[in-house]
Order: sequence, then C-alpha cells, then structure tokens
Amino acid sequence: MSQAHIEEEVLTQEFAGEYERQRVPVSSLKTWKSFLGMYAGEHAAGTEFVIGPLFLTTGVSAFDLIIGLLLGNLMAVLSWRFLTAEIGTKFRYTLYFHLDKICGKRLVTVYNLANGLLFCFLAGAMITVSATAVGIPFNMEMPKLTDTMPNSITWVIVVLAIGAVISVIAAKGYNTVAKAANWMSPVIVIAFVACGIVSLINLDVHSFSDFWNIWGEGSDPFPGQIKYTFWHVFLWSWFANAAMHIGMSDLSVFRFAKKASAGWTTAAGIYIGHYIAWISAALLYAVYLKSPEAMAVLANGGAPDVAPGPLAYSALGVFGIIAVVLAGWTTANPTIYRAGLAFQAVIPKVSTAWVTIIAGTVATIAGLFPAFAMKLLDFVALYGFILAPIGAIIVFEYFFGKKVGIQSFYAEKSGIKFNPAVFWAWAISFGVFYFISIQYDVFLSFVTLPAWILCGVLYLVFSKMMQKKVEIK
Repeated sequence: MSQAHIEEEVLTQEFAGEYERQRVPVSSLKTWKSFLGMYAGEHAAGTEFVIGPLFLTTGVSAFDLIIGLLLGNLMAVLSWRFLTAEIGTKFRYTLYFHLDKICGKRLVTVYNLANGLLFCFLAGAMITVSATAVGIPFNMEMPKLTDTMPNSITWVIVVLAIGAVISVIAAKGYNTVAKAANWMSPVIVIAFVACGIVSLINLDVHSFSDFWNIWGEGSDPFPGQIKYTFWHVFLWSWFANAAMHIGMSDLSVFRFAKKASAGWTTAAGIYIGHYIAWISAALLYAVYLKSPEAMAVLANGGAPDVAPGPLAYSALGVFGIIAVVLAGWTTANPTIYRAGLAFQAVIPKVSTAWVTIIAGTVATIAGLFPAFAMKLLDFVALYGFILAPIGAIIVFEYFFGKKVGIQSFYAEKSGIKFNPAVFWAWAISFGVFYFISIQYDVFLSFVTLPAWILCGVLYLVFSKMMQKKVEIK
C-alpha cells in the first residue's frame, strides 16, 4: 500500500472508516515506516515559514530559542510516545469512538464541531501564507504584522482564488492530496535547508559563535508582541501540537501502529519541521531585518512585515515562491479535509465532498484576515488550550481510573448520551485558567498543562461522585 493510501485510510477512518466503531484488526496494522513518512511530511509545512520569523518579533535570545525549541520539541515527542501511542495501540479506537464511550454522543458532536472550526482557521492561515507568494508577481501589498483586516482588493482576489482551488482539490478526496504532498515534502524540506544556508551566507556567519550572535541576548519585542523567554519557547513548542498528543487526537493515527514504539517516529517531523525549519525561517527574517526597508520601519517604531513569500523569494528567487506556495498548499489541503470529516460527523447526511467545500469556504474566509497568520503563535496556543484537556479525560481514566474505582467507558455502559462529569471537568478547568490568563495577562501555553491536569483530576472526582448514583446496565 502506498504512503498516500495509508494516509487516506488513516484520516478517513478517523470519522467514517471501515473500523470507525471497532478495534483495528491485526491484518490492518502498519509498521513504523508508515508513520515516519506521514509525520515527516506533515510537520515541514507552511506554518513553519510564519512561526520562525514570529519568534524573532518576540525578541527571543539565542539560548532561549535554540535550547527552548530543542527541549520543548523533545517533550512533545515523549508525549506522543508514552501517552498517545501507548493508549492508541492498547485500544485501537478512533479518538471519536473512544470519546463516545466515555462522554456520550452529544458531547462528541460538540467536540467535532469545535475541532472542525479550529482546523478551518488553521487552514486559513496557510492560505494566507500561500497568498504572500502568489501575490509577488502582481506587486501586491503584503499584510503587516499588526494587520487584522484585508488590506487591498488584490489581496482579496488572490486569497479567494487560492482558497477555491484548494477547496476543490480537497473535495476530490485525500488520495490525490496525499500523493502530491509526498512528492512535494522533500522539495519543501530542501527549500527550508536552502533558505537557512543562504541566510547564513547573507548574515556573514563563519562560526558557531557568529550563528549564536544572530540572536545574542535577545531584544525588545516588536510592537504588539510580548517578550519571549526560555519558558515561553519551551512550553509553546511542547504544546504547539497539544491537541494531537496530550489532547489524544492522534489516537486515530496510532491505532494502526503495530507497537507503541511507533510514537518515536514523530521526532522525524518535529525536528525537521519544528526545529530546522523554524530556525531556517527565523534566519530568513533576520536577513530581512537588516534591509534598509525593515530598518526604516523599526526606526519609526513600527513592526516590519512577516510575509513568507517575499522572504523566501529574496533568498531563493522563483524557487522560494514555489516552495512557499507548496508548503501552504500541502498544509491547507489535508487540514481542510480533516475539517470536512469533522463536520460530516455532525451532519452525516451531507456528502464528504460537500462538507469539504463548506470547510474550505470557512477556511478561505478566515484566510482573508491576516490576523490568523500574523498572530499564529497566539492562535496555536489557544487551539491547544481548548482541545488538550479533553485528552486528559482519556489519559486519567486509562492510568488512574481503576485505582480511583470509577467505571471505564461509562457513557457506553450506562447508556447516557451526555456525561456531565466530562463536561464540568472541561468547563471548570478551561474557565479557571482562561480567566487567569486574561485577568493576569498570563501566556496561554503557561496554563495549558495545569488546565490539562485539573481537567483529568476533576473528571476522576466527578465520576466517582456521579457513578455512585447511576446503575450500570
């Protein structure tokens, strides 16, 4: 089976596949090589062209960036290996079937809707990334770091055109998308490495100390940004994919793994995409910041543009434009496809093609607003903060449920469609820590882990209280 078919099978079966409501049989299990290719392709993508430069806008230092990313990404890999892959290979259920057994169908429906919308917003950011490259031949005005609304009619036309193409292709099915992505992924990785090398040459780097001094002790953040320390970088990079690992979304992927050790394959995508690519993109922006145009903006107290298209074009020419378009496209397409599958779980009578078109339309509208891309660090932190605590329900039931004396898969065994223990555990943990974040201006990634832990603990407490009152069928 080709890598494209493997990815199509895994993604489709997250929501409506052959094994949607049963364990994956032994005959369908896959080796670690399948997951290596999938994760390597998924995490070297369009977002990386934005995230790397955004780190520089926060005034991060060399130590905080390089070591913070190294350790934060290690924690993400460990989370995938010892939580997601461990539970995924134990039960071999999709996330949604697993949640259905614990939460009940009504709560899972709400989760699917929220998940689908967040996927759309993420895809919208990737459409924005591609638009910054497509707009170069048209001399399009690029969105500024502080922009929220569309800045020109040209921008609107380019985004709508890209969104329409991506949505139509995604609606034709994931097999075509996956095949294209597998061919494009090596090109994108080469482009990131090339951008890094060209940037090092332009920055006159001849030694490791020269490289380190690019960031040095850091600087003041740009207008509208907050200052990042080691803990900001460490926790943000750990929880950039919080919904996937501690949020358990990738149970749907690892249920196909023969062994939990397949979780180590996430390191391929993380350290290529979330380490090498982020740093390479940051180097691109470091070159741009030395240009007369950027220095003039800084001198006037402004924030230079973070436009991936022009940054890559300045380093690699036309190849840079192609790389940015491909990176945005290969990320947006599967993300829209996932969003469509999530929506189809909510409205099952609508065909996959049409729900994908709906998801693509929402993503395109989101792409019109540069804020989703320009504030990507904040959005990704919010995305993980919202969805990660749901994963704590599964983790705490698996590791501590029997010790506490609660019934596993309670909704299934009791016949309820709405498990209040799950709802109140999530609502209280989300509400408490979101209030702390807003009231005391605490960065969301700082409270993601406490919210996750509190949600798991409250779930055990509420389940212990509630399950005494209901007789299991």
